[in-house]
Amino acid sequence: MAAHEGPRTYDAVIVGGGHNGLVAAAYLARAGRSVLVLERLDHTGGAAVSTRPFAGVDARLSRYSYLVSLLPSKIVRDLGLDFRIGPRTISSYTPAERAGRPTGLLVGGGEARTREAFARLTGSDREYESWQRFYGMTGRVAERVFPTLTEPLPTRNELRRRVDDEEAWRTLFEEPIGVAIEDRFADDLVQGVVLTDALIGTFADAQDPALPQNRCFLYHVIGGGTGAWDVPVGGMGALTDALATAARDAGADIATGHEAVRIDTDGRTAEITYRTPDGERVAAARHVLVNASPQALAELTGDTPPAPAEGAQLKVNMLLKRLPRLRDESVDPREAFSGTFHIAEGYRQLATAHAQAAAGELPAAPPSEIYCHSLTDPTILGPDLVEQGYQTLTLFGLHTPARLFDRDNDGVREELLKSTLAQLDAHLAEPLADCLATDADGRPCIEAKTPLDLERDLRLPGGNIFHRELSWPYAQEGTGRWGVETRHANVLLCGAGAVRGGGVSGVPGHNAAMAVLEATAG
Repeated sequence: MAAHEGPRTYDAVIVGGGHNGLVAAAYLARAGRSVLVLERLDHTGGAAVSTRPFAGVDARLSRYSYLVSLLPSKIVRDLGLDFRIGPRTISSYTPAERAGRPTGLLVGGGEARTREAFARLTGSDREYESWQRFYGMTGRVAERVFPTLTEPLPTRNELRRRVDDEEAWRTLFEEPIGVAIEDRFADDLVQGVVLTDALIGTFADAQDPALPQNRCFLYHVIGGGTGAWDVPVGGMGALTDALATAARDAGADIATGHEAVRIDTDGRTAEITYRTPDGERVAAARHVLVNASPQALAELTGDTPPAPAEGAQLKVNMLLKRLPRLRDESVDPREAFSGTFHIAEGYRQLATAHAQAAAGELPAAPPSEIYCHSLTDPTILGPDLVEQGYQTLTLFGLHTPARLFDRDNDGVREELLKSTLAQLDAHLAEPLADCLATDADGRPCIEAKTPLDLERDLRLPGGNIFHRELSWPYAQEGTGRWGVETRHANVLLCGAGAVRGGGVSGVPGHNAAMAVLEATAG
């Protein structure tokens, strides 16, 4: 849109057009508020976008964030979004070698099949029964905690009463998740599969007394009240495109190529200075919602920024001519890759990888998990690619903190990618390289992003995908009523760094909008 020639006062100016900012814009505009969204890039969506990363190849990949669990269906309904998710019939597959023979654990495809897979791997029903009890417990917690994410923050005691299960509360909220994993499961591979949900983008040991791993685990098992992780149909960009449409249709102005550079506020009104291709402009607002990191918020308001939280992941996007064959011939690759395919994620392997990275070395056996979006949702590929059997692969590496890349980001990225794919190749009947497609210039269709790449490309401080360490979903000192408040009464943080932020949820956007509507009611 063209910038307004003179200053104009809006009910709300939203800094950043990522998914949370768009959620807030849509809610506020639908409530009759005047809204301006300022987005520095030439497109909306932030990290929740679909792009064609490979030259001349008709494949729209969810380039950064890639799965949906934490987005409440309430937001989809409230905003009338044209957006669907596709369930994954297989939860996970974890290859292993036992007694010199390739095997693995396939979770999904029905209770009988999963029970049989556990028995075949471990020799009895014990681990499966422990699995059922453990995830029965997390499922009950999910049913009770997830609905609170779009309500005013409960106190710790209120949430504890809502959970209404002292064993579950102790397991998830009070003692390291490693205690429960080691107490409840005996098989190293099963223990590792459980632990992985505690380590997504979080550099921590299973026994860390500060419990960052528990907070990460909690958010990964409460999504939707079930903990299921689903595929966004059309790619992640389908969600943010639907949100942008909903916001515009409700009357919000969305200005791309407009970068906010300063916020001046007296707590009642604010002026937002922003840069356009034609120079600097100023907009006035009753409320400002910042859909950016806590560090960016501090820079805009002139406050002292908090120290960044270190990111710790490797993100790899690939396009294949075909899925590779597995050494474990009892499993169809189409099933193995349609869920989460765990690599080098045994419990001891994860502990070793963490210890090596904490000592400043790349893990010798880098842990990672992979899934194939196009098996659940072939619409992200052009018809010709679908007909020829092409598939996408998304890999998410663990225990790779940003500090490892400081000395030579490009060189370490290449070294880490090579060793990560070698761990995958160890379980394949053919090298992954033989399956990679090539782009219009003849280059393999593979790209890797380190935490430093994400910091550069998306302005994520430290490359942390959650903007900061994940928070407990209850009130603590200074968190405010909705978890989006700042020290400036009319400036709210609606990005992933808000309390109950992180992941593609829209929750901070919803909660910031609710805070504004409460403050201006009547």
